[in-house]
Amino acid sequence: MIHHLEIFLRRVRRWFSRSEWAASLLGLPRSETNPAERGLVMIQIDGLAKQHLEQAIAEGRMPFLRKLQEEEDYHLHSFYSGMPSSTPAVQAELFYGIPSAVPAFHFIDHETGEFRAMFDPASAAEREAKVTKECHQGLLEGGSSYSNIYTGGATESHFCSSSIGWSNFVRLNANPLKLAFIVIFNVFSFVRVFALMVLELIIALVDSLRGIIAGRDLVREILLIPTRVAICVLLRELIAISVGIDLARGLPIIHCNLLAYDEQAHRRGPDSRFAYWALGGIDDTIARITRAARRSSRREYDVWVYSDHGQEHSMPYQRLTGLSIAQALEQVVKKANHSTNPTAQVAESNRVASPRTHIPFRHKKKPLPLKKAVDGFRVIARGPIGNIYATETLSRDEKEVLARDLTKNHSVPLVLFVGSDDRVIAVDQDGPCEFIKSASHLLGNDHPFLDEVTEDLANLCFHRDAGQLLICGYHNGMPSMSFTMENGSHAGPGPNETHAFAMIPGDIALEKSATRGHLRPIDLRHAVLHFQGKRHLIDPFYIKNDRVERDKHTIRIMTYNVHSCLGMDGKISPKRIARVIARYAPDIVCLQELDVKRFRSNQEDQAHLIAEHLEMEFHFHPAIHLEEERYGDAILTHYPMRIVQEGLLPSLDGNSSHEPILPRTRICEKER
Repeated sequence: MIHHLEIFLRRVRRWFSRSEWAASLLGLPRSETNPAERGLVMIQIDGLAKQHLEQAIAEGRMPFLRKLQEEEDYHLHSFYSGMPSSTPAVQAELFYGIPSAVPAFHFIDHETGEFRAMFDPASAAEREAKVTKECHQGLLEGGSSYSNIYTGGATESHFCSSSIGWSNFVRLNANPLKLAFIVIFNVFSFVRVFALMVLELIIALVDSLRGIIAGRDLVREILLIPTRVAICVLLRELIAISVGIDLARGLPIIHCNLLAYDEQAHRRGPDSRFAYWALGGIDDTIARITRAARRSSRREYDVWVYSDHGQEHSMPYQRLTGLSIAQALEQVVKKANHSTNPTAQVAESNRVASPRTHIPFRHKKKPLPLKKAVDGFRVIARGPIGNIYATETLSRDEKEVLARDLTKNHSVPLVLFVGSDDRVIAVDQDGPCEFIKSASHLLGNDHPFLDEVTEDLANLCFHRDAGQLLICGYHNGMPSMSFTMENGSHAGPGPNETHAFAMIPGDIALEKSATRGHLRPIDLRHAVLHFQGKRHLIDPFYIKNDRVERDKHTIRIMTYNVHSCLGMDGKISPKRIARVIARYAPDIVCLQELDVKRFRSNQEDQAHLIAEHLEMEFHFHPAIHLEEERYGDAILTHYPMRIVQEGLLPSLDGNSSHEPILPRTRICEKER
């Protein structure tokens, strides 16, 4: 009785849900599907390294994420971002399966010679159109996309660089009365947002005043105030409200990007208290979205949390040298032009061939009609990665002369370029070397992804939109450097900027080849496609959860009363029961109160569905027959089994009105 009362109260709560009413008043389409169908919410915390996440959790700044780990069997995976370690590159690989879609956040398109900035709508839309040609389907097809670089193929996109706007609320113009009702229903949310904006404004004013007193740039500090309020509060709250509406509608997949931490970390550093302050609001937003997902009556939602990359604490190049990188390049070029024989002192050395370069958008470099070029050169640098473009094709010797001067006389930590025979050359203050052989020295032997980041960084030199020289602000043993005025940076090969995280339920199947100990965007893409049942688009996966390491003579037995697979939310879902079982990796499972051919739940065979999902053999024994319905118990196992004796066991007190219990079944001993 209590169980059915709880279900009734949940249904009443859904009927009074603000999100349900908002969807109705806006006239937004709903997903008409079985409530047991899976749905997915992906929450990206932009720029949060795994190390900084773990520190924030340990300090109690993200209590909800800690709860997911400790109480709900969420696993924290290392996530390698790839190169460049930036949102446009990561989301292209995640949404479309295309790695290294861009060489940097800012670059020059070799087809048009035009400057591209990935926060610019035209640039982002142009790049998304190109990667779409390489992929048959975007990951977010049929769903919604919030605050991302790309739409990901979503039916509805909001605040995305490639599709600026909020398409849903255009419909409000049709009926102002509906807008008034929405405001009334969400008056608490509006008051909350206003209060948070006022609080953030006060904090931003105090922080900016301290920055001005400390000698920071006055204009930048003033501009930081509205940026903080808009991104850290307003955008975050709008996303939370909108995702709640989409969950009430039952969209199959929803992806949102929370930007507050990344923005704060750029300004004050990734481990600054103001960056960590933003994580508290992000954690609360994730909690609210997760609760809304669990209340949804139209789908059985999972919530996955991940970050696309991390950030390194960095020193601005201009603050260190007194020159911008463009001014430094101008001096280097003028010096080289005044030399009578700039390549005379450059000696060829034996090199080892470069790594494989099977990446999209690769071809031989061609001269560019550069705008605002200095003596035929132009540098495009944002963060710790920059590209130097030239109007003429440079020889290997000419590249080395420029690279030597930049590293030795102008404090650039590392310069990479492709030699005349497709060998990737690295130049630092010690001179030129073969990049692949020297990667452990240049990037650090303790780098968490040394092999992959070496290959990806070398491949980046071959990208068709990369410059003839690639400058890098990261070098092992040196402070990380950014070519932009910022205290936190990413896009380079640093340990933190490439080391993100993915927090995923423990029963989610991961790619069979992901034995390297970490994920990368393509692995997360495959996991999503597997979750959605789109196995035809991916390679084979292990469906079973990884087996728990234990003594081979030990057998783990689990018993579970599934109550007809009826959850507290009123949904009947054998797959959800199977996922709970999979988290404990049992060898033998004893299930009670299963239904077979239950006409009320439209389930044909709950025992069969659970066993199929777990890849186990099973035996079902009905304890009760009612017309076409059979109700009883089952044994499931990976081991071979045979029936020794089948029948109802007597009740303990002789009362025949009690439910009969489990039949006798034997597991074959020879296969244990």
